[in-house]
Amino acid sequence: MPSPLVPHPTLPSSWASAIDPDLLTLTPWTDDPTPPILWSVAGTDSGGGAGLSADTRAAAEMGVHLCAVVAAVTAQHSVGVKAVFPLPVSQVRAQLGALRQDLPPRVVKTGLLASAGTVDALLAQIGDTPLVVDPVLGASAGGAAFCDDALLGAYRHQLIPRAVLITPNRREAERLLGVASGQLPVPELAAMLRGMGARAVCITGGDDTAQVDGLSMDWLDSPLATGWIALPRLSGRNGGTPNHHGSGCTFATAAAAALARGFAVPDAVILAKMLTWCALRDGHAAGAGAGPLRPDRHFIDDPRAMPVMGFDDETSPDRATLTRWREVLWPASRRAAPFATGLYAITDRPERVTALALSGHFTHLQLRIKRSPSTDDDALRSAIRDAVRDMAGRSATLWINDHWRLALDEGARALHLGQEDWAGLNAGDRDDLQQRRSRHGVRLGLSSHSLWELARARGAAPDYIACGPLWPTTTKDMPWLPQGLAQLRWWARMAGVPVVGIGGVLEERQWRAGMAAGASAMCLVRAAEEMVANGRLR
Repeated sequence: MPSPLVPHPTLPSSWASAIDPDLLTLTPWTDDPTPPILWSVAGTDSGGGAGLSADTRAAAEMGVHLCAVVAAVTAQHSVGVKAVFPLPVSQVRAQLGALRQDLPPRVVKTGLLASAGTVDALLAQIGDTPLVVDPVLGASAGGAAFCDDALLGAYRHQLIPRAVLITPNRREAERLLGVASGQLPVPELAAMLRGMGARAVCITGGDDTAQVDGLSMDWLDSPLATGWIALPRLSGRNGGTPNHHGSGCTFATAAAAALARGFAVPDAVILAKMLTWCALRDGHAAGAGAGPLRPDRHFIDDPRAMPVMGFDDETSPDRATLTRWREVLWPASRRAAPFATGLYAITDRPERVTALALSGHFTHLQLRIKRSPSTDDDALRSAIRDAVRDMAGRSATLWINDHWRLALDEGARALHLGQEDWAGLNAGDRDDLQQRRSRHGVRLGLSSHSLWELARARGAAPDYIACGPLWPTTTKDMPWLPQGLAQLRWWARMAGVPVVGIGGVLEERQWRAGMAAGASAMCLVRAAEEMVANGRLR
């Protein structure tokens, strides 16, 4: 089997620098000659399912070097936990001290800690290293207690305020907060945990039996992105429970490993969702109870594992939204609208639309007039109206960027929204737009720059998703690193709809390379006029 395509971080970080945008393929993570170092402070599982066993498997498929710090030894099998033996704090401290001398971590992840003393020893050693907390408070299979009142207090007052990400399931979130089961909705639980100091919270829903509609949904609450992240709910053989032993450990380790690779928190959570879903799907029975997950490095370019994501105001997605998500996640249930391949010109000059169309070079045209304090709505309406009139009957598709209500009022039937424009709509606006798409055949293109934006764009079931900037560009001031051709290839494989490449395309070899990488269309902005004048790019 060929090496998987892998994405790269799209926001600058201490561990993520710009890649060569002309590269068609990036080194698979599992072939990384200098893998990032991740510490996991957790317990052993004599049954080989959860704890450090699961952490080791997940870390290997993320291509990171895992340093396993044993905090507790358990006597357990696939049916339950017979006993938990916390290691003496001095032994935990000795492990951490030895690692600190030679193998300093990029990220630290915790699992079963078993004693408050272990928390003290850990925090004394890690300084300001990013910390991912998987609050292991009990075993899903049942059995011996994992967490006493002293350790619960240490979670609340020491670990949670220090965490860059905490990954409880619903039961764990409720216990950390001291609220009754089912008393509060998941988004409120997450907000309360962030109120305790956690920088980001992801409450996993794989074992939440209250969730319906065939979806497994995790709620992410973070500074960059908040919303439900959904994939199809998996079942085991004959509709039974899948082999899920160690799923929480797997998820937290994958997220921590992605952070160590330089991905922002929402992207790290998307990657953790993908790896855990694939590993759960491929899990195997090893005893009488639920068996362990089986991660594989090809999770990363498996289109079935690419989730959808909602918005922060969609705390209780309505029926139409859930139906749309299911149609995206089960693509055989819907027919995609045709999308013509070719070049896609963008202009902010309404008077140039006709000339661009008449040139015959472009299958798509976009009128992008950005609103400013001096923008006159009447002039904007007139510009859109004229462009729609001039494109009537032509083979090229005219897309209007933003101003979607004005555009629809003036007869436009194809819209493009940047992620900021789309995120700026309220729930009512998004519902109105989706109804117009359903009733009147309005087409929609959305921009994306990161993994979480791709997942969120997928949730809207657009006609295409733009990936950019591909090369460095001065057209817009953006924080994103150039995506490059390798990232475009990954987007085209994972998006589930046509992908349009945009950003820094100034030469013919660039747009041709983009099309060869899988783009359905390549955007020219400044270069569009050169194409009209000369018939080609340099």
